[in-house]
Amino acid sequence: MIDESNRRAISAISIKGFKSFLEEQRLEIRPLTLLSGVNSSGKSSALQPLLLLKQTLEAPFDPGPLLLDGPHVRFTSPSQFFSRRVDQTDSDFSIYIEEGARQSVRDVFRRSGDFGIELVSTEFVGEFVNGVHSRTLTAEMVLENDKHAEVIRNRCFLDWNVGFTPLTNFYRGLILSLLHVPGLRGNPARAYRTAAVGDHFPGPLENYVASLILSWQFQDPRLEQLDNGLQALGLTSQIRPRPIDATQIELLVSRLPIESDLVNIADVGFGVSQVLPILVALLAAQPGQLVYLEEPELHLHPRAQQALAPILADAANRGVRVIAETHSSILLLAVQTLVAEGKISSDKVMLHWFQRDARGATKVTSGEMDQLGAYGDWPEDFGEIEAAVENRYLDAVESKVFSRKKRAKK
Repeated sequence: MIDESNRRAISAISIKGFKSFLEEQRLEIRPLTLLSGVNSSGKSSALQPLLLLKQTLEAPFDPGPLLLDGPHVRFTSPSQFFSRRVDQTDSDFSIYIEEGARQSVRDVFRRSGDFGIELVSTEFVGEFVNGVHSRTLTAEMVLENDKHAEVIRNRCFLDWNVGFTPLTNFYRGLILSLLHVPGLRGNPARAYRTAAVGDHFPGPLENYVASLILSWQFQDPRLEQLDNGLQALGLTSQIRPRPIDATQIELLVSRLPIESDLVNIADVGFGVSQVLPILVALLAAQPGQLVYLEEPELHLHPRAQQALAPILADAANRGVRVIAETHSSILLLAVQTLVAEGKISSDKVMLHWFQRDARGATKVTSGEMDQLGAYGDWPEDFGEIEAAVENRYLDAVESKVFSRKKRAKK
């Protein structure tokens, strides 16, 4: 078992005032964190504030407190994501990022006019560099430029320079290292652009998939692990990169799930190209690194959805922080089964279930697993819907059979 006691990683985030998050909702992040719930319940919105911070830090220019229209999330106006409510007296939204019990940081943003955004404050909690303890930095301090400490805006954070060491350095690193695989993944291409691979991957990870596979080509076990993952999903037996020139890479895959001739990835089923960024992200991530997967089950057969669960669990057992937003009851049940089988510890898994109340506000119910893989507050929606559909089908069959028998007697 991997010792995670000294691994530094984002352990929880809290959001307030963002879209349907009218009141603050906290999401604890375990090695395998599952987000589920009905459509438009707030699942996708939950990680968007973190993605806003990421694309703001990644921008090649200073976009101000937040880069709204970027590679991870796209907005054209603050009104599209600041919460709206009748009794609201201000226009603030906040994101609170926790790193275990050691440190945390809270950013508060406010609308300024029709299109502007102001970074109101950055609150640090815990012990930081040079013995600096908890403190709150405000926009007013930037204007005052205190003679004892220079308060500056450092992109999406307010920062207090102590010995020229920014307090936000640690959180910048955690946010920049986040690997994001969006739900809307591109169509398979006959050639992919060459990209640099390193510790950080600006933008969605799918831009780097071909180059990462190419970098694993010689004596890196991850290429074999990638083949094994694709085989487990029943999609193909192997994938191989082929440089076309200095700017393009072709991805070749086995035409059949068993070893066979290699063809361009554009000439096989859609599922390979859709799941490939997920498998590559999980293999590329280092312990403590956050991997956010939107709808990993997209375009996968139920059998493949079930086979995906052990792949997610393997990454979590290696120390990666996996957040999977899913509508798949099969995937959730497969994770429960892995816990019951002892293949992943119950304390490494957390389910967050999203619902909207009568006001339209998002409410998050968090469920921990016991050692048998059962959730304490298991959402009933999936089971109720599946049972209702099955009962409706059986009722229809029974009614038709009864009608046939009745006609036959006449």
